[in-house]
Amino acid sequence: MFMRVLFLFLCLAVSFQAVSLTLGIQKLDSIVPDLKDKRVGVVVNHTSQYQGVHLVDSLLAKNIKVVRIFSPEHGFRGDQDAGASIANGQDTQTGVAIFSLYGKTKKPTPESLANIDMLIFDIQDVGVRFYTYISTMHYVMEAAAEHGIPLIVLDRPNPNLAFVDGPVLEPEFRSFVGMHPIPVLHGMTVGELAKMIKGEGWIAPAEKLQLTVVPMSDYNESVRVSLPIPPSPNLPNDQAVQLYPSLCFFEGTAVSVGRGTSWPFQLYGHNKVALGKFNITPHPNNGASNPKLNGQLLYASDLRQSNVHGLSLEWLVSSYSKFAAANEPFFTAASFFDKLAGTDKLRLGILAGKSSEQIKKDWQDDLLAFRTRRFPLSNL
Repeated sequence: MFMRVLFLFLCLAVSFQAVSLTLGIQKLDSIVPDLKDKRVGVVVNHTSQYQGVHLVDSLLAKNIKVVRIFSPEHGFRGDQDAGASIANGQDTQTGVAIFSLYGKTKKPTPESLANIDMLIFDIQDVGVRFYTYISTMHYVMEAAAEHGIPLIVLDRPNPNLAFVDGPVLEPEFRSFVGMHPIPVLHGMTVGELAKMIKGEGWIAPAEKLQLTVVPMSDYNESVRVSLPIPPSPNLPNDQAVQLYPSLCFFEGTAVSVGRGTSWPFQLYGHNKVALGKFNITPHPNNGASNPKLNGQLLYASDLRQSNVHGLSLEWLVSSYSKFAAANEPFFTAASFFDKLAGTDKLRLGILAGKSSEQIKKDWQDDLLAFRTRRFPLSNL
């Protein structure tokens, strides 16, 4: 049915079946009785499928009345630029109305929820605080609580589950790229995070939210997951997903992370300051209609074969040193950089000449406190 063309992405990665992982969506039959005779709204995108069948199609095939689709950043089909405003619309295959949660509003409006009895969230995340699908989930949870609409989260794996690292967000740096006091790499699935958001009272009124998480089976930190569908246009493969936590900070600097090339988030470079020996030129493409340093030859570091996982600051620290030596501006969007970091301490530490080890040492106490607060995966 709809979005058949995107199923070609299945060839880009090993499927979830390779690790014998059972997803929340595979347990759909367990919640069907609760959905009968209900008007259902779904928060989904192109990743909301299993073995080529989208959640919307699965629900309709079970005679569940899907009345509205809510879509996050990158749109329902997952092909829009990062940060691009997305309009409302209608799915041409099913006729279901699409309400954008990344356009004029990022939270479901009372009007969009007026004829909905139940909400379902099913989107593949990457386990990084500034990846905005979890911010969308936050606002959906809040709206569901305010309007007394039960919310079901179909859980999916976190490809960065093994890592808990980075500064914990400070309240004054809260934004859509960081809404919760959690580290950059939080080590939770979307289902676990939803439980923590409710349990910690990070939405109001949290106590009124009727939250159900449909858990995965056979999943823990030892399970390595290769995402079968790219979660967004500029995370096209596992390598980009693994490097994203480290490289995304460059978005607040003069450095390109390869948007507009065939290898976004698998390199970093600049047109004036040599950051490596790999030469490449960004041009507009799917997901990057106006990439940074468009048309400029980059002198880049090629990370396509890098074994770095988790959060590395070495590339940031070394790049800043090279920019300083060349007397070139580095933090060209300092405010955005601080929002990504959730603090200004990372940027100030780099400016002060601290090493990556010194900077990481500064947030260890906060990480320990976070670990004691978060819900263990076994509670899902």
